[in-house]
Amino acid sequence: MFNLNSNTMKKVLVIAFAVIVAGAAVAQSLVRNEKSLPSLTPRNAVFAWSLTTADLGKIKVGKPVTQSFTFINKGDAELVISSVKASCGCTIAEYTKEPIPPGAQGSVKATYNAAHVGTFNKTVTVNANTEEGVVLLTIKGEVVE
Repeated sequence: MFNLNSNTMKKVLVIAFAVIVAGAAVAQSLVRNEKSLPSLTPRNAVFAWSLTTADLGKIKVGKPVTQSFTFINKGDAELVISSVKASCGCTIAEYTKEPIPPGAQGSVKATYNAAHVGTFNKTVTVNANTEEGVVLLTIKGEVVE
């Protein structure tokens, strides 16, 4: 079919070898460039709470009590709390307002004003830029005379 002499065969082999070497060089260049590009994986902030429910036990009427809920940002992006809301006017919530970097700690404090005798179960809703978005913290116990 093809009548190739030895010189033509040598030329074909040299060209084929050059194409293979050039292809390998381009592939290596692409791998190096890919490693220098920023990651396309989304970055997330992640709450890691020490606790989310606190049983305050028996507390005295008329004596406010405060529970601190601490967390660490276990994600790879800054954690930002956008709002914290207590379930009723008898509970006041405070929280870390500045962005929490990865690995850093923040807190939410809930102060319950025990005005009436009886059991209580109050929540504090935390909205943040985490995947879950919303976390409910709970304080409960019994108000006694």
